[in-house]
Amino acid sequence: MYRVFEALDELVTIVEEARGLPMTASCVVPRGDVLDLLDDVRDALPGEVDDAQDVLDHRDQMLGDARESAEKTVTDAEAEASRLVTTAREEASATLKAAQVEADRLVDEATQRAEAILARAQADADLRVQAGQDQHDSLVARGHGEAERLVAAGRATYERALADGRAEQARLVSQAEVVQVAHRESAKIRDAAHADADRLRAECDSYVDSKLASLEETLTKTLRTVGRGRTALRSGAVADYQD
Repeated sequence: MYRVFEALDELVTIVEEARGLPMTASCVVPRGDVLDLLDDVRDALPGEVDDAQDVLDHRDQMLGDARESAEKTVTDAEAEASRLVTTAREEASATLKAAQVEADRLVDEATQRAEAILARAQADADLRVQAGQDQHDSLVARGHGEAERLVAAGRATYERALADGRAEQARLVSQAEVVQVAHRESAKIRDAAHADADRLRAECDSYVDSKLASLEETLTKTLRTVGRGRTALRSGAVADYQD
């Protein structure tokens, strides 16, 4: 193409510098030089035209390849995002299930412990009441004179045993707080599991967003490259595909 422009410039120079004919707008030019230059132009044009046609013929193929590559990238990104979301949901479900099982186990253990303590206290109270009653009966059998003293002592023992039993029952009632603590711990475990699930979901969303941003940048560069190629084709200049 450079030889075409060079030959045309030489033709213009010859015409501008040609000697003019008096009283006319015509001029005298060297026929041989002009014909040589025209032959150069004619020889150079077919090759340049063929090159331009080749570029036009490959344009659709280049655009198709770029579109296919972009679609494949989008499909891969969507598949990866779906896989990550599914994995996060499975992990969150497993964590929540394990937390629920652990909470149920703690509640069962606390309930069994409280029931055992209460049963032992009730049995101890019954034994003490029975012992006081037995002592009271034996004192009555010894004699009426000493019966009042023994009855008073038995009653005092009975009342002390009953007071002790009531105190023990009150202490056992306080043991029920163990169950409440277990419930609070289970609530904390469930809350922690939900927090982990939310964190995993947020990390997954952030990863998918970064992948889509990278894809968007790749598509933008591809579109800019295609745009520069089309502009170069329309202007006849050499396309610069460096981004």
